[in-house]
Amino acid sequence: MSTMGTMRAISQDAFGGPEALKPVEKTRPSPLPTEVLVRVMAAGVNPVDIKTRSGDGMAAVLGDPPFTVGWDVSGIVEEVGFGVHTLQPGDEVYGMPWFPREAGAYAEYVTAPSRQFARKPQSLDHEHAAGVPLAALTAWQTVVDAAAVQEGQRVLVHAAAGGVGHFAVQLAKHLGAHVIGTARAPKHAWLRELGADKLIDYTWERFEDLVSEVDVVIDLIGEGADRTSTRSLATLRENGLLVAVPSGVPGEVRSAARERGLRATGFLVEPDGHALARLAQLIDDGAIHVEVEDALPLEEAGEAHRRSETGRTRGKLVLRVAS
Repeated sequence: MSTMGTMRAISQDAFGGPEALKPVEKTRPSPLPTEVLVRVMAAGVNPVDIKTRSGDGMAAVLGDPPFTVGWDVSGIVEEVGFGVHTLQPGDEVYGMPWFPREAGAYAEYVTAPSRQFARKPQSLDHEHAAGVPLAALTAWQTVVDAAAVQEGQRVLVHAAAGGVGHFAVQLAKHLGAHVIGTARAPKHAWLRELGADKLIDYTWERFEDLVSEVDVVIDLIGEGADRTSTRSLATLRENGLLVAVPSGVPGEVRSAARERGLRATGFLVEPDGHALARLAQLIDDGAIHVEVEDALPLEEAGEAHRRSETGRTRGKLVLRVAS
């Protein structure tokens, strides 16, 4: 149990495996002007959390441990700083504060600028809302902002069953695209329910042999995994766009794209309260669904990371923070 002025959190003293994550007591933060203090009810687990914990990901931004990973938050506004007009104590909110700087979401409280949050979808509990921000903002900012997907276009989504992927499938379909996804066969029926038009089991089929004339590839796997980015170029039509999310576009991939009359861009998600408000409306309208495979107690953050590292999660894993 935390005491007045302190809070439960997960921290690490060194880079390493899931065992590096330890429950600790930390000083409870206070909001500065234009910030809110949010009591965290649930926190989402994302691949960038795992990479940062191990010394990759956003570790270069956070610096050396100790630090607390995590950026996905769903909770209740506890206190507002001077100048905050959009939120008030008691509001239920969700957000991806501070990314790529430390947000410390694996904790009972976080502070951040008020406009990095939005009111959470009314139709979701906190555990499901915590699975939305980073993954859905990544999907929104790639599909809507970077690619400007239009009705009738063909969109290929790699890792379609993952956290970002299942949102990207739904958003592209909502915009009227023909959506193709790569995923293991057991997840195909579910992805069809989300709107995928064609699915490829990457474990025994080469997607570049089955897909062509694609307008946009949302690559959530990256070049490091079986040259997925390079192979994706073969699926694109002239002037088609590759959006490579995990580690950007290596120089050789960018050159190959240019030689073929294609476009390729890296991507990094950023906080966006306005997009979160729009996503909340789409969720409440039933246009988008969030899949949460499991919710684990905060103290089992290490186990959540172990499960996430298998790459077999359907949708999202979250941590229950409120005791």
